[in-house]
Amino acid sequence: MGGDRIARDRRGQDRGRAAAALRSGIRADDLRGRRDRARIAQAAARLIAEHGLTDWSLAKRKAARQLMLPEGAALPSNDDVMQALAEHHALFGGQAHAASLRRQREEGLAWIQRLAPWAPRLVGGVAAGWATEHSDVRIELVADDPKAVEIALASSGVAYAASPPGDGTDKPSGAIHLRVATSRATILLSILTPQQRRNRPRNDDEPRLDAGAVAALLAAS
Repeated sequence: MGGDRIARDRRGQDRGRAAAALRSGIRADDLRGRRDRARIAQAAARLIAEHGLTDWSLAKRKAARQLMLPEGAALPSNDDVMQALAEHHALFGGQAHAASLRRQREEGLAWIQRLAPWAPRLVGGVAAGWATEHSDVRIELVADDPKAVEIALASSGVAYAASPPGDGTDKPSGAIHLRVATSRATILLSILTPQQRRNRPRNDDEPRLDAGAVAALLAAS
């Protein structure tokens, strides 16, 4: 009986060691995955900031290939890329990035004032500060009838074009997107209905700046 007990104890120890090894392997894989996603985000940020890529999905895939990672490697989220862009600008942006961001915010403020009847808010990278010189100036509007915005633009002689939603960035789904090219920046108008704005996800903490908030940022820069 003593031998049986020893054998059972050994089998239990073997199972314990196997389980520990499995957990260790999972932790190592998880750590490796997080590290790879961070590397992809950093490489994608460089492509976006330095080479003007605007399709973030493409930038992530290209970054993964540059790093010679497996085809099925997990890609970082857009939030990860935003963080990497902010870090990239902090390290390498300098006065050039500050000047570019100021120009974009000035143009955003002008359009917010121009589109005041539709509760405009500056959003995206220009609002948050991670925008590159190639980034659109994104403005969200609220309109019961999106056509009213188009009519106002056309009546003012503003040329615009519909912008497809699926370009790899975080434009609101279900919204109407219009692109306006100016001499200083490209303006991307996202027109939401009142219900779409009310139904925004609770965890959506993207900065949304009104005219006063944008003016305060400019005054402080």
